Amino acid sequence: MKLTLKSRIMDASELSRTILRLSYEILERNKGTQNLAIIGIRSRGVPIAQRIVANIASVENCKIEAGILDITLYRDDLTTISDQPVAKPTQIPFDITEKKIILVDDVLYTGRTTRCAIDQIMDFGRPASIQLAVIIDRGHRELPIQADYTGKTVTTTKDEVIEVRVEEIDGCDEVLVCGKE
Repeated sequence: MKLTLKSRIMDASELSRTILRLSYEILERNKGTQNLAIIGIRSRGVPIAQRIVANIASVENCKIEAGILDITLYRDDLTTISDQPVAKPTQIPFDITEKKIILVDDVLYTGRTTRCAIDQIMDFGRPASIQLAVIIDRGHRELPIQADYTGKTVTTTKDEVIEVRVEEIDGCDEVLVCGKE
C-alpha cells in the first residue's frame, strides 16, 4: 500500500509540547505520582511513554515505574496481519496490583489495540485503574473506548492514515495525515 502525504498536523516542537502537556495532565488528574506507572504500547507508544516518564520525573524529582507492552499475541486479527507475526518482549518489571496504570499509544482509531492492551494488563494483575493517553484520536471507534488524555483530535476518513513519527524509531518527530493509494 502506497501512502501520499496530505498534511503535516504536528512538527517536532508541536509534538514535544503535546507530550509535555499530556505529562502535566496526567500529574494533575492523578494528584501526583503515588502508585503511578506508565506503560507504552509497542511500537511508537514506547518512546512517547518514555518521554512522559522523563517529563514527570523531572517535574516531580522522582522515579516513575515504566513498562513496555507488546500486544501482538492478544490481537483479534493475528492471522490476518502476517503468516508468522513477530512478538517482541513485554517488559513490566513491577507489580501492577493497585497501580494507576497509564497506557500510552500514538493513535486511537478503532479501539481494538487498547482492548488488547487492557486484556494483557489484566493478565499481570489487578491495577487500581487503567487510563489511556494518545497523541491523536482519529475517531472511527468499533469498541466503546475513549482516551483519558488526548493530544489532538483529528477527523479522518477510513481511506486516510495517521502517521506519528518519533525520532527514536523514524529519525524525526512529526505527525502526518496520509492518503492510501
